[in-house]
Amino acid sequence: MFTTARHLEFVHFRDNRFLKVLSSLYLLVWLLLAYKPLYPSGWLLENLLVFAFVGLLLVTYRRFPLSDLSYLLIALFLGLHSVGAHYTYSNVPFGFWLRDHFHLARNPFDRIVHCSFGLLLAYPARELFMRVAKTRGFWNYYLPLDMVLALSAVYEIIEAMTAHAAAPELGDAFLGTQGDIWDAQKDMGMAACGAVAAMLITYCVRRWVSPVQITQSGGNS
Repeated sequence: MFTTARHLEFVHFRDNRFLKVLSSLYLLVWLLLAYKPLYPSGWLLENLLVFAFVGLLLVTYRRFPLSDLSYLLIALFLGLHSVGAHYTYSNVPFGFWLRDHFHLARNPFDRIVHCSFGLLLAYPARELFMRVAKTRGFWNYYLPLDMVLALSAVYEIIEAMTAHAAAPELGDAFLGTQGDIWDAQKDMGMAACGAVAAMLITYCVRRWVSPVQITQSGGNS
């Protein structure tokens, strides 16, 4: 059974076929993209937070497992981040194709990933608030947006501090501002847009699914 935030059932990892397949696919992608990155030192910097985050997911799985949907969204975001870490965000080939095809001023891949941060991680944040803080109604949709904005700001601060401490050429590659002095603010704005979109989609799906559940249960919900 594929689980969501509203329908969560703990399954031990050895019996969770979906999670085992998902973990294997992500590990394969990560290993392939860890091979000969464009800037090895930059790749390591980009992955420090990944190591900490994945480690947290592993140690909390038994006591606080997330839904299959949340793990899927997290894996998708981490996969995108792995691509950016391999090439550095401002040098991802797909971003250059987008730039040339749509006549953009810069490689937009970093903007895509920042938007994906909100789009893909707002739902796991919503699940966290629902289960820990027992949020309901409006707060189920507002607090994930708040959390995405807060984490985006923290990341930009860490990114700036790391780039300042690193060698100039590595710092520039790590930041990937591409000459835009408002890069950090635009990145946070894209994350916010992604989170708003995720919560709107979640709200619409909930509104669509709930009447079906009520009908199936004979009007009791």
